[in-house]
Amino acid sequence: MRAAARPALLTTVIAALALALAACQTPPETPRMPADATTAPVDLDRFMGTWYVVANVPYFFENGKVATRDVYRLRPDGRIDNDFVFKKAFGEEDRTWNGVSTIVEASGGREWKVQFIWPFSTRMQVLDVAPDYSTALLATPDRKLAWIFSRKPEMDEATLAGLATRMAAHGVDRAALRRVPQVEGQTVAPIAP
Repeated sequence: MRAAARPALLTTVIAALALALAACQTPPETPRMPADATTAPVDLDRFMGTWYVVANVPYFFENGKVATRDVYRLRPDGRIDNDFVFKKAFGEEDRTWNGVSTIVEASGGREWKVQFIWPFSTRMQVLDVAPDYSTALLATPDRKLAWIFSRKPEMDEATLAGLATRMAAHGVDRAALRRVPQVEGQTVAPIAP
């Protein structure tokens, strides 16, 4: 490739990426469901650590990825280091996207502003957390994207189905939820009723 063509190609790739990320944002006119103010605040210290994404309603950057997990670390400034770790295929090395999340004021830790690439950000809500912090349900305020988290990479079908039903009670389209392969042999599949 000629040296003169490289900057133009790089500019095109950056512009395409910026447009793709902008599409991930929740536009202001999109109906929003508020974080449930009647439930207890999220204990951020307990929420930190590794969460395996056992199911989701994915956005295009998540499609085709396996062994996905989010790793959270509380920073001294109150923000959260938010690492998305994944593989493109089993047997490959982990890849990591580093982001930073900010807790939305007066949300009790239940709504976060998430940013992986400046200046683009989106909102995410913690809809439900198990009393022992072993599972969690998260979604965007418009409920178009959603994630079922677990502290363990594997989950039996009955537990996953129960969490999917609880997710639906929060306004997420249950039929759109898909299992995320965490171990070799699992496949992307709808959640059983």
